[in-house]
Amino acid sequence: MTQRLPPSLTPLDTALAILLRGVGPVAPVELPLAEAVGCIAAGMPQLAACPPRDIAAVDGWALRANDLVGASSYSPLPLSELPVWVDAGDAMPAGCDCVLDAGAVEVSGPLAQVLAEAAPGQGVGRAGGDIAERSPVAMEGRPIDARALLLARVADVERLSVRRPRLRIVNVPGATATMQTITGLARAAGLDVIAHEAGTREAASIAEALDVSACDLLLTIGGSGVGRADAAMTALAQRGAEFAHGLALQPGRTAAAGRVGKVPIVALPGAPGPALAVWFALVLPLIDKMAARQPRRQVFLPLARKVASSVGIAEIALLAEEHKTWMPLAVGEWPLHAIARADAWLLIPASHEGFAAGEPVDAYLMRE
Repeated sequence: MTQRLPPSLTPLDTALAILLRGVGPVAPVELPLAEAVGCIAAGMPQLAACPPRDIAAVDGWALRANDLVGASSYSPLPLSELPVWVDAGDAMPAGCDCVLDAGAVEVSGPLAQVLAEAAPGQGVGRAGGDIAERSPVAMEGRPIDARALLLARVADVERLSVRRPRLRIVNVPGATATMQTITGLARAAGLDVIAHEAGTREAASIAEALDVSACDLLLTIGGSGVGRADAAMTALAQRGAEFAHGLALQPGRTAAAGRVGKVPIVALPGAPGPALAVWFALVLPLIDKMAARQPRRQVFLPLARKVASSVGIAEIALLAEEHKTWMPLAVGEWPLHAIARADAWLLIPASHEGFAAGEPVDAYLMRE
C-alpha cells in the first residue's frame, strides 16, 4: 500500500538550516578513557616523549657501532673490556648506540670478542620513538578511537577532554528495531544517549516523554506519518514544538525537523531505511556541529553503473565497493538486504538528475 504523505515537502537544505540555526559546539567534558571512545576530542593533552630516553629494544649486549667495524664470525674482534648486558626496556649505557644479540658476542672469563657488525640504532628504541615530545593523544575534532586510547594508556593519562552531545530518543511503540539501531549508531558516534519508550502510541503518552530539559538534541522514532495511528506530530505540537513535517528526501519523506524551545528535534520514521536516511542527511550534520567534528571522510570512486534520480527531491543511494568502483545497491527505497551490504551512501541533491556510469562521486562511508 502506498504511504500517504504530508501535503507539502520541505527542501532538505531548508530543514537542515532550521536545525543548525544557532547551534554551536557543546562544552567539553572530561571522561575516563573507556567512556571517551567515539567522542570527539577537545583540547587534548600534550604528551611527554616516550620512551623518555634511548632504551634497549631487545635483550643483548650494548655496544658502540663504530667500534665493531669489520667484525665477523671469520674475523672476531676482541674487546678491550666486557660489554654491558641490557634487557629490553633498560636505559642504554652512556656511549652505546646499538644492541647485539647474545650469540654475536663470545665471553670467556674476562675476555670477550664480537662476531658481527652493527649499525647505529640497531636494537635500540630511540627517545620519542613511540610518542614524540608534545604529541596530542588525538587530533582535536576527530573521534577518540582505540589508537588514541593506546597512546593515553602508555602515557598514564586517565581522562580525556571530549565533546559529548546529550541525545534523548523517544521511541513510539512498534519501532523497536529501528530505535535499537539508531541508539547503537548514536552511542558509537560518542553521544550521551538516553532512550525512552512512550507508554502507548497515543499523542498524550508520546508528549509526556518529550522532555528536553536535559538534552542537546531530541529524536522521536516512529509515528511520523499521516496514518490514523501516527501521533508523533500531534505530540510535538502539544509540547509547543515548531517544526516542518514532510521532507523532500527519499527515503525519509514523512520525517520532520524543528525545535522545542532551543533544542533541535528530528522525528524519524519507524521503518529502518527511512530512519537511517534521515539520520545520515540531517542528524549527523547536526551532531558534527555540536561536537565540533572535523569533516567526515569521503571516498572518491567512479560509479559502476548509472544512478538516476528525480529532480525536486533529494535522494540517497546506497553503494558497495566493488573492484575500485561504487556499485549502486538502492536509490530512494532501501530494502534491508541493501542496507546490510552497503559500504557507503551518496546524497543526490534535489537539483540533480543523477550520475552517469563511470562518473566519479564522493560517498560517505557507512562506518569510518
